[in-house]
Amino acid sequence: MTLFEELKRRGLLAQLTDEDEIKELINNGKATFYIGFDPTADSLHVGHFMALCLMKRLQMAGNKPIALLGGGTAMIGDPSGKSDMRKMMTKETINHNVECFKKQMSKFIDFSDGKALVVNNGDWLLDLNYVEVLREVGTHFSVNKMLTFECYKQRMERGLTFLEFNYMIMQSYDFYKLYTDYGCNMQFGGDDQWANMLGGTELIRKKLGKDAYAMTITLLLNSEGKKMGKTEKGAVWLDPEKTSPYDFFQYWRNVGDDDVIKCLKMLTFIPIEEIEDMEKTMQGAELNKAKEILAYELTKMVHGSEEADKCIKAARDVFSGVGNSENMPTTVINEDELENNQIGILTLLVKTGLASSNGEGRRLVQQGGISVNDTKIIDPTTIIDLSNETIIKKGKKVFHKAVKA
Repeated sequence: MTLFEELKRRGLLAQLTDEDEIKELINNGKATFYIGFDPTADSLHVGHFMALCLMKRLQMAGNKPIALLGGGTAMIGDPSGKSDMRKMMTKETINHNVECFKKQMSKFIDFSDGKALVVNNGDWLLDLNYVEVLREVGTHFSVNKMLTFECYKQRMERGLTFLEFNYMIMQSYDFYKLYTDYGCNMQFGGDDQWANMLGGTELIRKKLGKDAYAMTITLLLNSEGKKMGKTEKGAVWLDPEKTSPYDFFQYWRNVGDDDVIKCLKMLTFIPIEEIEDMEKTMQGAELNKAKEILAYELTKMVHGSEEADKCIKAARDVFSGVGNSENMPTTVINEDELENNQIGILTLLVKTGLASSNGEGRRLVQQGGISVNDTKIIDPTTIIDLSNETIIKKGKKVFHKAVKA
């Protein structure tokens, strides 16, 4: 099975240009490709997972990845999928986020000996002369055509700033620079990026001639992947200081039944034949086993084997009633937040992040969704004693420990 066939079989490829040429390049390790990451936070998150795993797959087959960090495009903000303009960030914040991304990416991509590159588009975008951009790049883009793309159409009624309108031009110019400066002949991105990516391919061919060798591929579910990792506590981050390894493990352990096989195919390196065999027996205990495998494999990839082993043991102990909470996510409550070591259940749920507000906490309690130390709580005015370790259970699968400082 060729690499291209495997990518298709795993459901990773959707739209693409020049299919025969793409097959030739990636199957023979001749592709130099890039995927862009706008540094809008100081950590990568679960929504980036698919792109990182794809980069690793292609690199293992001899292709060369370029991780393009958007130190320049982050100054503008991508309007794709946004209902409002994104909050502007300072250069200092963007540069800090770029450095954080670089460190985390090295867990997935081998940057040694020139096997991969990490590049910041701020190095060329921030020094561009405005008139030069209009003359050299802007002349190759039709406003009428840009307005037909969904990423702009959906924002027209609510208001689209001229700043954001330039994002497609900047992203297209990225591909042109990577092509001319680094020999990058291929770009990957989410299905919501198709218009921006085509703009890059067309810019290369218009400026350098029709024979310029540039191609695009989109990931089938990357726009869905961007929604991935959103919980009521916020995003699921790859940084263990922002999302603990146990919470990360539990996120994947609790994915929807319909998503297990899809995630195993797209995000793990388990042979596709083994996953397809699992798919044939996906019921009851086998379904739970598949979820555990998914959670373990991804936790190992991000946090290492030792942490993955701790997480799976803690999860099994909790579900079997052993009660080992050593690796369970924990919230420490300061004494000045307690009265005689006691705290109201609604306040406790908010402080632990199990509820976003008192109102949500009240609904959880009234619906029978909260237990404390194996005792179901049905009264929202219940007072909890934190003199000893306290285990809170939300629903059937979410466990959290609260301790007094």
